[in-house]
Amino acid sequence: MIKRLRNRFIRIATLSVAAVMLLLTVILNAANYISTDADQRQTLTLIAENRGTIPITQPDMPDGTQEPPDMPDGITPQPDRSDPGRRGGPFTAETPFATRFFVLRFQDDGALVQADLTKIASVTEDDTAVYLNAAVKKGTGYGYCGSYRFYVTDTDDGQHLAIFLDCYQSLRAVRTVLVWSLAADALCTLLVLGLVVLLSRRAIDPVVRSAEQQKQFITDASHELKTPITVIATSLKVLEMEVGRQKWIDKARGQTEKLTSLVNSLVTLSRMDEEESPLKKEPFPISDAVRETAESFTELAASAGHPLTVQVTEGLVCCGDEYAVRQLTSILLDNAVKYAAPDSPITLTLEKSRRGVVLRTTNRCEDAAHIDTAKLFDRFYRADPSRTAGGFGIGLSIARSIAEGHRGSISAAVDGDTITFTAELR
Repeated sequence: MIKRLRNRFIRIATLSVAAVMLLLTVILNAANYISTDADQRQTLTLIAENRGTIPITQPDMPDGTQEPPDMPDGITPQPDRSDPGRRGGPFTAETPFATRFFVLRFQDDGALVQADLTKIASVTEDDTAVYLNAAVKKGTGYGYCGSYRFYVTDTDDGQHLAIFLDCYQSLRAVRTVLVWSLAADALCTLLVLGLVVLLSRRAIDPVVRSAEQQKQFITDASHELKTPITVIATSLKVLEMEVGRQKWIDKARGQTEKLTSLVNSLVTLSRMDEEESPLKKEPFPISDAVRETAESFTELAASAGHPLTVQVTEGLVCCGDEYAVRQLTSILLDNAVKYAAPDSPITLTLEKSRRGVVLRTTNRCEDAAHIDTAKLFDRFYRADPSRTAGGFGIGLSIARSIAEGHRGSISAAVDGDTITFTAELR
């Protein structure tokens, strides 16, 4: 149990940190992409508003006048048509020199009217057909064509203007940030995993001490109870020999047997909690073991008004502890006999599964819809404490330990008034 608890702590802590870091990575990269996309859209829109050129605001001179700056070839000074919200955005004094784009003018039928390739060197006249086709298909609005972000709009003369902005560097930067952030996530997750593994023993140490104390108490109490129970049982036999059989002696003997069963169950639970599994793993004919165990319950179930149907696939072999599997079968059948609805049948099946074998019991149960199947396998849990036929709430907990000891699992499912227990052993 301690090993499972530690592994669960490591798993939960690592996954929690990984989930938080992944969420932060998604948020940061989404914000980075949105910001980059907004800058691209703003640049394209401004170029379109200025008829395919980048506007350059004439700087103010010290005397308050404006003097046109020296412009690079192909760039004409334009008045500042941008609103105050655009100033200080993606545009700087270097923008006209650093921005690579080209402009295509075309008619409604897709015929190219003009191609302005002066602001880019990697696109030739022969390449424009591909980009023109993308612009025509888009109609109006924004789109992507390879590493180019483009914007198509209508002009005053009834033609169409398509501006293609080279976004290779910005998209590369976005991808680089994404890759490095994911790499940082993975590295941090590994570091956290290492730290959690190193510190997990210290973190769960109080729980380990509590569990060890509980286990020691159960072990000591069980041994201390065995002696007086044995003395009581022996005394009842002697008393019966002297005074004959009486109902009070029978009741005392029945309670003594229940105490003996409880002590044995507590000892079994304590053994199951050990780091090293007490189960002996060796091949055995599980079909024979389950069938023989079920046959011993046939008369008991019938006397309680529950016809028992056994469906066992012949010839199945399991590598595990035969005694434990017989005990698992007994627990499931005993539970079915105790809690089955009056005069209702019980079915036990054993069949081969993809990973091993599946042991299943099915029976009708009163108030099945109100049963919390998630708690049925908790220690000392009883679905209906008022039922006198109930046990101590230990049997199903032992069943779970046996199933997990065979690298399997056990579960309960309710369908209407029918409850089914399914144990998978590998």
